[in-house]
Amino acid sequence: MGKNNSNGFAPKRTAKPGTESHPLTLIVNSVERQSEIEAILEEHSLFASIEVKAEVPEDIRELDFALSKSTPQVFDKLPERNAPCVCGSGKKYKKCCG
Repeated sequence: MGKNNSNGFAPKRTAKPGTESHPLTLIVNSVERQSEIEAILEEHSLFASIEVKAEVPEDIRELDFALSKSTPQVFDKLPERNAPCVCGSGKKYKKCCG
């Protein structure tokens, strides 16, 4: 009997939104707005399916999400126990603020 990788973790890989194989789905209210969005898409090398519907609210959430860049959180490193204390007392960290 052959092994079929059913015992391990196998995440489903999803394609990146905004590519040719997975274009963004956007709704705009006018042809002028469609032209503006197409310029933004071209500038960022993204692909989208844009529908012009005057009777519904504009929906460009997928584009906003694709353009937003997340910034990682940066935490200050704690000083080592025997390092001078960060408060400036001249004592070791472990005897002062640690």
